[in-house]
Amino acid sequence: MVTHVAAETRGDERGALLAFLEEQRGGIRRALLGLTEAQARSRPSASELSLGGLLKHVAEVEQSWLARARQEPPAVHRDQSNWHECFRLADDETVAGQLAYWEQVAAETEKYIRSAPSLDDTFPLPPDPWFPPEGRVSLRWLCLHLIRETARHAGHADIIRESLDGKTAFELVALEQRG
Repeated sequence: MVTHVAAETRGDERGALLAFLEEQRGGIRRALLGLTEAQARSRPSASELSLGGLLKHVAEVEQSWLARARQEPPAVHRDQSNWHECFRLADDETVAGQLAYWEQVAAETEKYIRSAPSLDDTFPLPPDPWFPPEGRVSLRWLCLHLIRETARHAGHADIIRESLDGKTAFELVALEQRG
């Protein structure tokens, strides 16, 4: 763990879940500190992942899960034909634009989770073949899934950033604090 997540107020499970999610978002945002657009789009390892692509992906994934919880269609429909596009910035997309979009999505996620009657409330999973038929998940599950998804990609971001210029997560936390 590179940063510390403060203990939640006693009994504030929502606050604890949202704090851990925000901490993982911070890891991805920090990985982009001080980079040019070209660096953020580059793929410095054997993987096809770039920092800009990871940013776009986590923003889209968070928005799509929030839409599912609200029982609305996601802003961008992804399937096998266009899945690869969510890991790559299009020519007209920028890191700044994706960061602003993700900030908006994060605020919507926090508002939705904090206003829900219960974290035990459920919503249906989509009828995709990788989900159980007629499956449902709770808002608690949603929070935990977003933490897991974001943390996984924050780890990828650490490796990509270090491959770009040698900066580690600890150095990026210090850079962010100098601000």
